[in-house]
Amino acid sequence: MKDHEGALIKGLIARLKGDGALKALLGDPIRIWDEPPAGAAFPYLLVGRGESRELAGGGLIEHRLTLSCASRFRGTEEARAVAAAVRARLADAPVEADGVRAVSLGVVFTDVFRSSDLKRAWAVMRVRAATEE
Repeated sequence: MKDHEGALIKGLIARLKGDGALKALLGDPIRIWDEPPAGAAFPYLLVGRGESRELAGGGLIEHRLTLSCASRFRGTEEARAVAAAVRARLADAPVEADGVRAVSLGVVFTDVFRSSDLKRAWAVMRVRAATEE
C-alpha cells in the first residue's frame, strides 16, 4: 500500500506553492514547513498533525490534516487572509502525487486567534481529504 498521507501532503504543498495570493502573503518561495527554520520570517504556514483511516468499503483513505499560519502582524488580519487563501486554493482541488489522488478535499474548520502574549496571531485550519490510488 502506498503512503497516502505522505503523497497527500506532497500534493497539498505543491498546490499551495503554485498560488499567487499565497506567494504575496507567504513570500516567494512560499514559507511552508513542518518545522520552521531558526530565524524564519513571518508569516509562515506549518503542516502539523495528521490522522488517516481507511473508509468502510476499502479503496478510500480519509485524512484530517492541520495547517497553521503563524503571523506577527498586529491583529488577526494577516492570519485571516492566509486562511482564506488556503481555503480557496484547496476547495475540491485536483491534488495528486506519487500515484495517489484526492477525490475530495477542503478546509472544514478554521480558528483564528491571538497568542496569550499578543505577539503572534494564529490561523489553525483543519483539512479533510479522501484519497485513492
